[in-house]
Amino acid sequence: MRLPEPYEYPNSSYFAEYLNFEAEDHLIDILKSQHTELLEICQNLAKGQESFAYAPGKWSLQQLLGHIIDTERIFSYRALAISRGERQALPSFDENEYLLHAQYESQDFADILTQYRHVRQATISLIESFSTIQANQLGNANGQSVSVRALAWMIAGHEKHHIQVIKERYLIQNP
Repeated sequence: MRLPEPYEYPNSSYFAEYLNFEAEDHLIDILKSQHTELLEICQNLAKGQESFAYAPGKWSLQQLLGHIIDTERIFSYRALAISRGERQALPSFDENEYLLHAQYESQDFADILTQYRHVRQATISLIESFSTIQANQLGNANGQSVSVRALAWMIAGHEKHHIQVIKERYLIQNP
């Protein structure tokens, strides 16, 4: 799936950062390599490191992984709904409220990793199922016009951003 054109997503720094890929990049390859990389990071953590937050008020690594899962689910749902012709505006979400109610910090880390594996496989299957016509569909999410293709690439961009945060702020510290 090719990168989205600028008219397919809002003109904001948020989208610009998350859609920062090269034209020759292949979305499915990126999603698969991110999956492998994030699992490797998580499986090589020291005991208790999943509970580490790099600063007061910041999420723990376990909560961050939960946020990645929730966001991927939401972006996938938006892509699915728009690909199926949904004309209703899809709601925004407050990532902090979602995290508060998800209670990822009280879940077993191995179970969260299992959720991540399943969500990523479901996302890849969904994206692979989209026809070109479906990928080009425009809809409204969070009060903005956005294409299915842009949402699919946003999943990869969101995870790319958070993998970088994990490397820079979580792995260099000793909890």
